[in-house]
Amino acid sequence: MLDNRPQLPTEIARRRTFAIISHPDAGKTTLTEKFLLFGGAIQMAGQVRAKGEARRTRSDFMKMEQERGISVSASAMSFDYGKYRFNLVDTPGHSDFSEDTYRTLTAVDAAIMVIDGAKGVESQTQKLFEVCRLRDLPILTFCNKMDRESRDTFEIIDEIQENLAIDVTPASWPIGMGRDFVGAYDLLRDRLEIMDRADRNRVAETVQISGLDDPKLAQYVPADLLAKLREEVDMARQLLPVFDRESFLNGSMTPIWFGSAINSFGVRELMDGMGDYGPEPQIQTAAERKIAPEETPVTGFVFKVQANMDPKHRDRVAFVRLASGHFERGMKLLHVRSKKQMAVTNPVLFLAADRELAEEAWAGDIIGIPNHGQLRIGDALTEGEALRFTGIPSFAPELLQGVRALDPMKAKHLEKALTQFAEEGAAKVFKPMIGSGYIVGVVGQLQFEVLASRIEQEYGLPVRFEPSHFTSARWVSGPKDEVEKFVNVNKGHIGQDSDGDTVYLTRLKWDIDRIERDYPKITLTATKQMMV
Repeated sequence: MLDNRPQLPTEIARRRTFAIISHPDAGKTTLTEKFLLFGGAIQMAGQVRAKGEARRTRSDFMKMEQERGISVSASAMSFDYGKYRFNLVDTPGHSDFSEDTYRTLTAVDAAIMVIDGAKGVESQTQKLFEVCRLRDLPILTFCNKMDRESRDTFEIIDEIQENLAIDVTPASWPIGMGRDFVGAYDLLRDRLEIMDRADRNRVAETVQISGLDDPKLAQYVPADLLAKLREEVDMARQLLPVFDRESFLNGSMTPIWFGSAINSFGVRELMDGMGDYGPEPQIQTAAERKIAPEETPVTGFVFKVQANMDPKHRDRVAFVRLASGHFERGMKLLHVRSKKQMAVTNPVLFLAADRELAEEAWAGDIIGIPNHGQLRIGDALTEGEALRFTGIPSFAPELLQGVRALDPMKAKHLEKALTQFAEEGAAKVFKPMIGSGYIVGVVGQLQFEVLASRIEQEYGLPVRFEPSHFTSARWVSGPKDEVEKFVNVNKGHIGQDSDGDTVYLTRLKWDIDRIERDYPKITLTATKQMMV
């Protein structure tokens, strides 16, 4: 990832755009909250400055997320931390919403992987890591919940190295665990960090030391824990690689910090690590060419669309990652797919559900553009060049159900709601060639519950999802005449997605095998590149 590119303009060079990924319940949302706290964006965890909504997690803005305590939609937050500008994207932890996370990972330059000290590498962590690996994303690891009973430190590191095939280098080393957890030794800066159990929002006390033989250590660490710390750090230095920034930036090494997000411990050190070692905005890939962040013309792509973030305004906001240039409010940009100019008059920066007008933004930033449905996932915005950004995936759904409005008179409203959710990427919506109604496809069962809840809340429209005799969907491609012939013979299986692309709806795995055998020129694919 290191290269010989010219030096970036200062404003771009100070950007750090990253996602936080984890298995559900590893403490990702709590960590996000503490990032905001230490970035000065909030004054108390769960409370945005000058607002009385204490104890509400700021990155979870959908009503259902607040009620269930899980993140089901990625949200972006921008704030300053020291000399850096952080653009943090909190992703859904629940595996049923992994597609949103996969798309989000196309818009960031690095990721923080949160693991639970007691559970280590879990299935969803592994899946998300593989996506990061495909993009060579640099990863910082945070081992959370060290104030609870945790596994042995070497065991955790070994598991990461073996399961994820990545070198692990300790940036800090925990002192004790569970009730005996007193803090950590910062290997990168040679200092001791002591956790404050009395005030969860207070930054840990830091003691500068001169190596592990410094007599000052005995004032802060019980003798048995100090002996163990010295022994373990000595072993770690012999057995584990030292931190190498180039290896980290090319995705082959991850530094690991140990801490407790709920106790605000280890969080500041992790943030310092992201600022000091994390990547600057990186080159982005379009079908036509590579786009460097220091280029003068503004370019960007939509990686997420969120509808009704503000229920009072029934709005749709497109999340745009700026790939190059210096954006200023009021600029006219070419919407490449429609070939029309768009005046971007009300762009916003986010602090979760709170937003402020963005007067300017630079490559690496994530801005929101309110619109009425013009912008879709994968769309490119430029100052005139016809670019198509690549790599934003759309996956075939794993569960398909029919849907109907409980009030038959409101079928038109249902069509509008489903179209919106399809464009948002919250679900796949297919219109079968034969019969009325729609088939809705999702990755996980919980998504049906979220969709039903949102359609009722946002459209006042109770709906029911019902079993479908279709079990999966595949996009159809091939020579035009072959596709036409294929569609005519298989009308009972054919539908269209929300972009108007042809989809083959299957009942059995045998259906797919039959098509591959009988129609050798037809290709059925489980993913669709959202390149427009």
